[in-house]
Amino acid sequence: MTTSTRKSFYRQGIIDASPFILVIIPFASLFGVLAVEAGLNVVETMAFSIVVIAGAAQFTALQLMQENVPTVIVLISALAVNLRMAMYSASLTPYIGAAPLWQRALCAYLTVDQSYVVGVSKFEAEPEMTVADRVAYFLGAVTPIVPLWYGFTLIGALLGAEIPDSWALDFAIPITFLAMIAPMFRTAAHVVAALVAVVFALLAAGVPYSLGLIIAGIAGMMAGAQTELWLERKAARQ
Repeated sequence: MTTSTRKSFYRQGIIDASPFILVIIPFASLFGVLAVEAGLNVVETMAFSIVVIAGAAQFTALQLMQENVPTVIVLISALAVNLRMAMYSASLTPYIGAAPLWQRALCAYLTVDQSYVVGVSKFEAEPEMTVADRVAYFLGAVTPIVPLWYGFTLIGALLGAEIPDSWALDFAIPITFLAMIAPMFRTAAHVVAALVAVVFALLAAGVPYSLGLIIAGIAGMMAGAQTELWLERKAARQ
């Protein structure tokens, strides 16, 4: 595969992920603001975003830290929220698992919700892509996402309380996840998993340390898996 073709896929990845810019900017800014309000300095806030680079887990850990939750619970909760990254990695392996080690390591670090959603959707739609094509596209997809996450985390941390409440930056969190998950509801199993997770999240809202989210996530995954098994058995009997 020629270099020009890989560049073409890289550019296409940038284009396809560009709509997420609209939510990444307020999302990252909000994290920077809240991190400083929680007592982190600018260096600690940036280290948090650069090392962890996982918005949902960062917000979860930050909230628990503000509530003076024991450190072990903070770590467990953040890891639980980030378990989806392990599932993302398993899902991406058939597509880019044959890439050189350094490329796999780079893609692993840059695997975020947006790059995964855009990448997998492209790989499934165009199975004829080579491994090099997929890596180029995947790296293109994170190009408009990750640098802005770093940059606007810094801006939020530096500006802090100077950002007016009327800007309502917190709208970015639900909008971001709605934009990512809506296109993924392609099967009954996906829908069942989402509905069960929502129901359990509401029922477990009072569980201490925000552990209700972990319960909801596990329940949703189990429901989705059982639905897939039931559909496969039903199809086999027909």
